[in-house]
Amino acid sequence: MSSWRAVVGVGGGIAAYKAAELVRELARRGIQSQVVMTAAAQEFVRPLTFAALTGRKVITSLFGSSPEEVLASSVEHIGVAREHDMLVVAPATADLLAKFAHGLADDFLSTLYLAFDRKVLLAPSMNTVMWRNAATQSNVAALRARGHVVMEPEEGELACGESGSGRLPEPARIAEEAHYQLARRHDLDGETVLVTAGPTREPIDPVRFLSNRSSGKMGYALAEAAAWRGARVILVSGPVELAAPLHVECVRVETAREMRDAVLAHLPESTIVIKSAAVADYHVANVPAQKIKKTATRLPLELDPTPDILAEAGAEIERAGRGQLLIGFAAETENVVGEAKRKLKAKRCHMVVANNVAAEGLGFESDDNEVTLVTQAGEVIDLARAKKRELADRILDEALRLRLELYSRS
Repeated sequence: MSSWRAVVGVGGGIAAYKAAELVRELARRGIQSQVVMTAAAQEFVRPLTFAALTGRKVITSLFGSSPEEVLASSVEHIGVAREHDMLVVAPATADLLAKFAHGLADDFLSTLYLAFDRKVLLAPSMNTVMWRNAATQSNVAALRARGHVVMEPEEGELACGESGSGRLPEPARIAEEAHYQLARRHDLDGETVLVTAGPTREPIDPVRFLSNRSSGKMGYALAEAAAWRGARVILVSGPVELAAPLHVECVRVETAREMRDAVLAHLPESTIVIKSAAVADYHVANVPAQKIKKTATRLPLELDPTPDILAEAGAEIERAGRGQLLIGFAAETENVVGEAKRKLKAKRCHMVVANNVAAEGLGFESDDNEVTLVTQAGEVIDLARAKKRELADRILDEALRLRLELYSRS
C-alpha cells in the first residue's frame, strides 16, 4: 500500500472527538497522520488520545514553554508543511474557515495553513444557521476558488438540538475523499465515461419481478476507477445495495427500458461507454395492475425480449462517427471466448470483457473476478483472478490504449 503523510487539523467543536476515528480511517488507507489541535479543540479531546493513535507528537501551541522550545517552534510550521502531502481539517469550524479565507494566522494551525502549498481538504461542522450564513458561504467560496476541497456537511440532528445541514461528514467519508485526492491519476482527464452496472428488474405483477444475481460490484469498481483517473463518470445503475462512488454522477434505474433511455440520453456526451450491467433478457409486455393470485394450476408466462441496449449503442456510435469507444461485457457459462467474439462483432464493440460466471467464487456477487478481454483487432488478453477494483484499472488500461488508437485514426 502506498504511504502518504497528512496533517490532521482538529478545530474546536463537539465533533472533535470524531477526529480520532478519522486518524484510524486514514491509516487504513495508507495515510500517516500528525495532529495539530487548536486551543478550543483541547477543550473537547485530550492531545494524548491522538498521540496514542498516531505515535507522533501532537502540536497544540505556536510557542513552547522553554527558550529552546520557543526557538524550535518559531519555524516548526514551515517544517511540518514541507513534510506532509495534505492538510485535512476536521472539524473545520466557522472560525477556522474565516481565518483561512482571510489569511489570519494567530495559532499553529492557521499559521501552518498559510505555509502549506499542497492539497487542502476541509470538512466543516457547525450549526445550520452558521453554515448558511452569507459570511460563511463567502469564505467557503473563496477557499474553493483557491483549489481547496471543502466537503458539504451532512444533514441530521445537531449537538445544539436543532436539525439540518451542519454535521461533520462521517470519518470514513472524509478519509475516502483524502485518499481520492492523493491517489488519483490524470490519464483519463477530458474523457466522459458512461458505465452501466447491476441487474435490471422486469415486473411480472406489482410485487414480483424477473432479475438476475448481478451485484453491480464490477460496474461500480469501473466507475470508481475511472473517476480516480480523472474522467467525468456517469453511472447508470440498476437496483443494487451499493453506495455511489465519490465524484460519480449516478442515475438510478430499474427496468431495461429505463436503462436504455438513460444510456441513449447520455450517449452523445460520452467518449468511452462501458456496458457492464447484466440486463434482463426478457420482460412481461403487459404487466397486470393487480397481484397474480396463487392457484393449484400452472401459470403460463409470456415473455418478450427486452431492448438490446449494447446493440443500439453500437449502431448509434457507428452512425454518429464521433470516435467513441464501446466496451461490452459477456457473462457466460461455456465457450467464453467464442461467445465474446460473437458479441464483439454483432454489437459493434471495440472490446468485450468476458467471464465464466459458472466458476466458483467468481463473477456474480463476488468481490473477485477473472476475465478475458477480446478486442476488435483480434487480441485475446487473459486477466488472472483479482479483486474487481484491481481488474477495473486493468480494463481501463486497455480501454485507454484503444481510445488513443481511435484518436490517432480520426
